[in-house]
Amino acid sequence: MMLAQADPNPNGTPQRALQDRLRERARLLKRETYVVYLAARNPRTPWYAKALAAGVVAYALSPVDLIPDFIPIIGYLDDLIIVPIGIAAVLRLIPAEILIECRAQAQVGGGKHVGWVGAAFMVAVWLVAATWLVLVVRALLT
Repeated sequence: MMLAQADPNPNGTPQRALQDRLRERARLLKRETYVVYLAARNPRTPWYAKALAAGVVAYALSPVDLIPDFIPIIGYLDDLIIVPIGIAAVLRLIPAEILIECRAQAQVGGGKHVGWVGAAFMVAVWLVAATWLVLVVRALLT
């Protein structure tokens, strides 16, 4: 005799709530990435914040990753760790009044696409890494 098992998720509510929270976090992360981009272009932002912001925004908006997404787990893990930590670090370096202005501008602007900047940055990183690797291998073989 089989006992009827209760469906652990009759309406999909807990999973839907998790999906909604993840979507909201992704939306906020995308907005904060744009805020960091705007702050990096602000002349009142300190140079060190601009330098870190340029790297973080380029990496976040780049279609090319240091660890490609097709590599199981690790490919997405780098985006889930590097980008939020980088954005948090940049936000701490930017003065509050500049952040307020940039958040207001991001709210109105909606988010300009700057993926080509990120792609160029990541291509440059890969070219430097490939050049370094070729030089190291060449030195080892000679």
